[in-house]
Amino acid sequence: MAEGYSVVVDLDPEKFFDRVRHDRLMARLARDIGDKRVLRLIRRFLTAGLMKDGVCRRREEGTPQGGPLSPLLANVVLDELDKELERRGHRFCRYADDCNIYVRSRKAGERVMEGIRRFIERKLRLKVNETKSRVAPSGECKFLGYTIGEGGQLLVAAKSKERMKAKLKALTKRNRGRALGEVIGEVNRFAAGWLEYFRLAAAKSWLAETEGWLRRRLRCYRLRQCKRRIGVARFLMGCGCREDRAWMLAMSRKGWYRKSVTPQASSAMDTAWFRLQGLKPLALPTV
Repeated sequence: MAEGYSVVVDLDPEKFFDRVRHDRLMARLARDIGDKRVLRLIRRFLTAGLMKDGVCRRREEGTPQGGPLSPLLANVVLDELDKELERRGHRFCRYADDCNIYVRSRKAGERVMEGIRRFIERKLRLKVNETKSRVAPSGECKFLGYTIGEGGQLLVAAKSKERMKAKLKALTKRNRGRALGEVIGEVNRFAAGWLEYFRLAAAKSWLAETEGWLRRRLRCYRLRQCKRRIGVARFLMGCGCREDRAWMLAMSRKGWYRKSVTPQASSAMDTAWFRLQGLKPLALPTV
């Protein structure tokens, strides 16, 4: 990307794990594996029955999705694709069946897409997903949840951000009926894994904005747990809010979400208060 290869040929084989040809795969494995017992075990893994609608059906093609051996076999199948891309001198990155090829212009990308599509369909006997495969600027494509910006900077893809916020929204739903500490624990566990995965991305400002949004949802969650007006007032006063201001918010006819952004709620349940409750900051680990 830093060298100017800013157009991406995004290749996606259609139903890859369901379309792998057993005979072709076994012939490829037999070239390097001399132990026939190992080959028999792999064949039995590939042809193991598939339970569908309560009926066990024989598997004629494809590898079991979720099977521990399937990703390795996928790499064996697509190793030929890697070698072909290397032979043609392309710059590319592949993970399982996701493959991105980097070129300098859209015209070059369309030419590469057509040539590689023919190779995949004729040589590998696989189909390219026409709806998911495309040629586009790098900023419009995602790879393993990331988007690559200008100069090679790693960013979090828009869809990854949407899924992250959707998960946090589900965890902080107001009618879950769980203690705030339990909800915060669930949020922390989810956020820790997400942040570790995207540790290479540049997302400091977006994470700061998202953390503010998360604290507001948690304020709303805690206020709703007070239920009655007197409960809201007592809770706010217990957090250091003046009595008159606490009762002003408690008597307000605003909805819970609007109450959560008022000065009374924001000062009573500020960042320091959430740290005491155990909420960890949304910050990427230092690389």
